[in-house]
Amino acid sequence: MPPGAIRRGPTSHCTHLHSTNGTILSCFDLAATRPGDARPHDNSTTSGGLGLPFPVLLCVLMPVFNESRLLSKVIERFDAVPPPHGLERRLVIVDDGSSDSTPDLVRQLASRPDVVTRLHEKNQGKGAAVRTAWRAALDAGADIILIHDADLEYDPADHADLLAPIIDARADAVIGSRFLGATHRVLYYWHSVANRFITTASNMLTNLNLTDIECCSKALTRRAAERITIEEDRFGLEPEIVAKLARLSLPGPDATDHPARIYEVPVTYAGRTYAEGKKITWRDGVSALRCILKYGMR
Repeated sequence: MPPGAIRRGPTSHCTHLHSTNGTILSCFDLAATRPGDARPHDNSTTSGGLGLPFPVLLCVLMPVFNESRLLSKVIERFDAVPPPHGLERRLVIVDDGSSDSTPDLVRQLASRPDVVTRLHEKNQGKGAAVRTAWRAALDAGADIILIHDADLEYDPADHADLLAPIIDARADAVIGSRFLGATHRVLYYWHSVANRFITTASNMLTNLNLTDIECCSKALTRRAAERITIEEDRFGLEPEIVAKLARLSLPGPDATDHPARIYEVPVTYAGRTYAEGKKITWRDGVSALRCILKYGMR
């Protein structure tokens, strides 16, 4: 085998890619290794950023509720940013029972080949919408999933940095942070105090050293995502995902289970005011503490 060549390792739940010196280059649950794949793979195509002889599908999970003013702008922003690392990118948009014209916009987007849509008849909450998108992404053959709100607070230009630890095989999951020095809009002091308190409480029970568990931007490999089921219907999904990742073990190249590798990456943040449509309230902060206890003490 020539220097620098890549060979596929044995596959069970995961396909390991090794260099000739045995270093793991990447580890994904590739849909191409599973029967009944919902996504055709053209092996003549390479995923540019990875240099792999097959495409790697990134599914961006986008819960939407009453965002008719912003959804088109969000899609324009994605269209202006090429898929990171040469990945194949698909948006999985779930309308959560919106009462404005958002469902009509989502139906229009369904005609795009790079968009998967789902609609809830009634509003169920962000967690429920993410749960629907999560399942749809895995059914579509996603190799990586990434949660992204449809409100312009987060920027898809950050996705390349957010995904880098997964792409180079350091991480099974990556959590964004608004408090690690990236550009952010200055808004509510007491929100930042509450966020830090909630994060500290979570860290005490998970034994992680995160700075912002409430950050929306979270990315997981397929093998991690398949082992997590979202139970919370509202904003409690953030501490729930963190707690479940903290307990998660995954098979390594030595065929033994190892704790999931979690990384944190700074992201930019352009938070909204309540007048601009921000939906989270103090009640969701109380619910976050409940979820920290519920999932952190299981």
